[in-house]
Amino acid sequence: MGYDLSYTSAAQNSLSTVIALIPIVWLLVSLGFFKMPAYKACGAGLLLSLVIAAAVWKMPYMLVLQAALEGGSLALIPIIWVIVSAFFTYNISLNTGAMDRIKNLMSNLSGDRRIQALAIAWGFGGFLESAAGFGTAVAIPASLLIALKFDAFSAAIICLIANTVAVAFGVIGIPVTTLATITELPITALSLDVVVQLTPFVLLVPFLIVFSVTKSFAGFKGVLLTTLIAGLSFGVSQFLVAKYIGPELPAIVGSVVSFAAIIASAKISPPKQEWRFPHESQQKTKNVDTTGNFKSQLIAWAPYILLLVLVLGTSKLVPAIHQAASQAQSVVYIYNGPGGKPLYIDWILTPGTLIMVSAILGGLIQGMSLRDLTKTFRNTLFQLQKTILTVITIVSMAKILGYSGMVGAIAAALAGSTGAFYPIFAPLIGALGTFITGSDTSANVLFGLLQKQTALQIGANPSWIAAANTSGACVGKLISPQSIAIATTATNLIGKEGEILNLTLRYVGGFVIALGFITYIFAF
Repeated sequence: MGYDLSYTSAAQNSLSTVIALIPIVWLLVSLGFFKMPAYKACGAGLLLSLVIAAAVWKMPYMLVLQAALEGGSLALIPIIWVIVSAFFTYNISLNTGAMDRIKNLMSNLSGDRRIQALAIAWGFGGFLESAAGFGTAVAIPASLLIALKFDAFSAAIICLIANTVAVAFGVIGIPVTTLATITELPITALSLDVVVQLTPFVLLVPFLIVFSVTKSFAGFKGVLLTTLIAGLSFGVSQFLVAKYIGPELPAIVGSVVSFAAIIASAKISPPKQEWRFPHESQQKTKNVDTTGNFKSQLIAWAPYILLLVLVLGTSKLVPAIHQAASQAQSVVYIYNGPGGKPLYIDWILTPGTLIMVSAILGGLIQGMSLRDLTKTFRNTLFQLQKTILTVITIVSMAKILGYSGMVGAIAAALAGSTGAFYPIFAPLIGALGTFITGSDTSANVLFGLLQKQTALQIGANPSWIAAANTSGACVGKLISPQSIAIATTATNLIGKEGEILNLTLRYVGGFVIALGFITYIFAF
């Protein structure tokens, strides 16, 4: 059971493979059954991986510490930097009242409940996930739907279902970017593979949203075309952006185009009769315009507009700026053991920096002073302190599992037990990762390397199998305890988590099975 990066000697010992699974099983049990706070569970998981790597896998103590330190560094930039910047942006919008104006705009688009759900949960929710992430795509749309008199339980389910396919490229593509970093696979190939795997679900999810609103197939009458357009516009836009631009913008562009397409379709070809809930009047409603003028809306959306401009301006679409910005890079050598490589840190092109700059400029435009911005940033750090600890510990744990050879041993065992049928189970592992961590990014950190190594063991396409981890992780968002907790908090359904989990599990089962077959068909 010695320290062996060829994975061969360890993989031959079934006991060593079982021991390698202990940190992962611990996370599943501690979070899923004991309901332990994530920062405590992941901290204990890190300690377990430290002990097992040194005592069982005979990894030198200094290399164990270096692996953990490299994981902590990777957690800080880009992952935590993105999370802090995204929530900082959201808190600025709350403090300036900009979020209220955005909410008012959302609520005055249409009186038809189905169109409201599509526009708010799918279009706007997808934008929030792609630009900010970290629960905002569930919390904000759910609160909007509640304000529009949606049933609280339905609002929670609708937003959870909607917050799936956009997750892969959430927070300016950080899950796919992280997966490429962890696996050392080409990021363009990974992006396209994820898009292809998720396209059927991009088309399906809007129909599931409408069905969740009406509880009947008859409820599609009058909005069938709009529902189809919602998925098609998102899917086509996402594919083109992933292919020709990169992983930062597919979900942002897809959600914005889809949102515009939903509204345009509803205006050009509105339902003959607005669909209302059974207990409501069926008369067409007249919404009071509380959105403010165009200027006030422009100011409210300023951070997100600036973010879009910055991402496009520093992308490969503008080679001169992209090349100049890419020079601001540091190379750090932390792990000196077998398989160790330098850690590259992009100071300008990293998504967190682009979000932070747009947040500060947007906050100034919205009337905040530098002192107010500083106070908001400090409060954001305090608000996210447990999350920061969680991310640092789980990324450090993943690095130890990878460098020690434990991931390789698990991959060899999976390949040996499932053989050529392993691709069927690849999305399930990704979904499990999100259930454990609550994050597509963390699921990629935890299992991305395992997926690649297993693919190599069975002769499958490593990019395709690694992409299946991200695709499965999107589905896992439906049953993530963190996502469900956010949904119940936003809809004031604390204590109903079990009921929501029981329902979302049905969707996850179907999604994972379908994804498994898609992955298997094209794996070789």
